[in-house]
Amino acid sequence: MKRLKTFAARAGAAVMIGVVRTLFAGLRLLGPQRSSDLGGWLLRTASPLLPVNRIALANIRAAFPEKDEAQVKRIARGAWENLGRTAAEYAHLGTLFDYDYDNPDKPSRVEVEGIEHFVALREDDRPGLIFSAHLANWELPAICAATYELDTTAVFRAPNDPAIAAVVHEIRSGAMGGLAAAKQGAAFAMQAVLENGGHLGMLIDQHFTRGTVVPFLGRPALTNPIMGKFARRFECPVHGVRVIRLPKHRFRLELTPPLDLPRDAGGEIDVQGAMAMMTAVVDGWVREYPEQWLWMHRRWRPNMISAAALAQYEQGKAVTPVFKAT
Repeated sequence: MKRLKTFAARAGAAVMIGVVRTLFAGLRLLGPQRSSDLGGWLLRTASPLLPVNRIALANIRAAFPEKDEAQVKRIARGAWENLGRTAAEYAHLGTLFDYDYDNPDKPSRVEVEGIEHFVALREDDRPGLIFSAHLANWELPAICAATYELDTTAVFRAPNDPAIAAVVHEIRSGAMGGLAAAKQGAAFAMQAVLENGGHLGMLIDQHFTRGTVVPFLGRPALTNPIMGKFARRFECPVHGVRVIRLPKHRFRLELTPPLDLPRDAGGEIDVQGAMAMMTAVVDGWVREYPEQWLWMHRRWRPNMISAAALAQYEQGKAVTPVFKAT
């Protein structure tokens, strides 16, 4: 009976993977623009019926108390549309990035600001850290790095559905450089990347239960401190990168100059202050394009924050991003 159940589970997983692959094949036949439009329309239309939409609306109301209910709902619908577009664009991830560094005036779907920082990271013979957020199509920076031979490992969290996770991993593996799953023990693999002179890319805008408390959109939030810890240990450049979804199915990637991270009395990078500064950069990005961020995530969980951690939060509220001169 146990063997039968195992066989049935494996067979079911194989069938689901086949279904997802077929769906992605259909989206590839539609082309990137029509796929994006279809995915965006589907989620924007269905969003009021989804239970998790209540989380998105509550998050937006708390982040923007000055906005009326119509504005809040508009941001939420835009965020769902962006998520639907991003999901559909996975079928085209291998061909979506078409920026040509040698011909920057050539018409393309993607434009890049700060490409000189990508080049500097590639040529400085040092490890480096790149943080990002779930904005627009957040997969594009890793593809950009791989395209221009920047030795980068992207830290990712697999989708909850195993079938979708398997197919997405196949697509990511074919379009990006190194990949490291965000799971127990991942810190050792991430550290090895930096010890070997590589670069680490990570999304820092999600809740992390054992994290440090930083200000984010006006409220205390727990964030993974590992990028701050690595910055302290390796004394390497730390950049932020975001994606902006533009009209007519286009994108802009923006890579910041290296951040001038705060330091403690001993001259070493302050981990909590570093994470507050990185999060402040993301805060600015979200405020500029709120309809392109992933509001559906339970980012703020005040019941998990201790009194001692709230004291850290009060210290970090004054931290603002500073960029080094280049």
